[in-house]
Amino acid sequence: MNPTWQAYLQDRGATVEDGRVVHYGNPSAELAGVQSATVIADLSHLGLIQFSGEDAQSFLQGQLTCDVRQVDFSSALYGGYCNPKGRMLASFLLCHDNSNYLMQLPLELQPVIQKRLSMYVLRAKVRVADRNEALVRIGVAGNKAEALIAIVSSEIPAGELGVTHGAGGVSIIRLAQDRFELLLPPGLAQEIWQRLSEDAVAVGAPVWDWLEIRAGIPRITAATQEQFVPQMVNLEMIGGVSFQKGCYPGQEIVARSKYLGKIKRRMYLAHVEPPSDQRVVGAGDELFDVDVGEQSSGMVVNAAASPEGGFDMLAVLQTSSVESGSIRWGHTDGPPLGIMPLPYSVPHLENQ
Repeated sequence: MNPTWQAYLQDRGATVEDGRVVHYGNPSAELAGVQSATVIADLSHLGLIQFSGEDAQSFLQGQLTCDVRQVDFSSALYGGYCNPKGRMLASFLLCHDNSNYLMQLPLELQPVIQKRLSMYVLRAKVRVADRNEALVRIGVAGNKAEALIAIVSSEIPAGELGVTHGAGGVSIIRLAQDRFELLLPPGLAQEIWQRLSEDAVAVGAPVWDWLEIRAGIPRITAATQEQFVPQMVNLEMIGGVSFQKGCYPGQEIVARSKYLGKIKRRMYLAHVEPPSDQRVVGAGDELFDVDVGEQSSGMVVNAAASPEGGFDMLAVLQTSSVESGSIRWGHTDGPPLGIMPLPYSVPHLENQ
């Protein structure tokens, strides 16, 4: 996080831990109000890697699951980065500012993913750089989000994952109908935050995490690296996998999983009410099917406290276990999961 920006947020009541704004003094109130209020959130817990140079597109095209050619001045794209076995090392949002590509992913993974990708540049004319302090990221969500974005720029992206670039180096990504992200130079950040906060409530990163979960957007973290092939976390359903592009690490496994119909696990949105012993549901937690026994039947991808109590999560589960309705968190006699609808349909194995 940019030090000047961090100091500004702390002066406005932010509690910052490891570069992540956790709350502004009352986390329960922030979470309770997210369903009715328009909120703004610092997104410094998401790291940025910049790829520049004349070979940047071809280099990324040979490394990532998405079709990088579709990422241009006005369009962003979700994607994944896999090991040679097709297991995901990272998920990300990729955008372009007409000069460079920017990959946004969890800050905890950014250094290792940046280092790993840099190792494969070899003779390509590509420069890989950390952009965490050079650009401030602000999330805006809620019924008034678009009206607030109009205060910042007259150019608002029309469609989902549309991108606009305005005066002063401000870029806007439309993540959903009522959710946006601003990327802007630190020199403008304080002024824009002040203007937005007049009509929006500042919230910590956990609230933004919850919004991402309810949108069905998976975020690979250190706890879940190399656990899933892209289809397990529905990455192709949000545009993050191209089956027509050329090779990339793990491409053969990913393609085989699609065309041979071997995906027996899918990601679902679920809710759980854990025991009242202060335990927190988190990424990497195992899930169990009572009918199967002690063998794990799934894993939590992401989880966050719900405004309605308990935890909402994105969980990779065996489709047969979802049909039986007997999934438990932690162990076979743990609290049950309630499956909720995602913003997109989840195909069963026989429909793939």
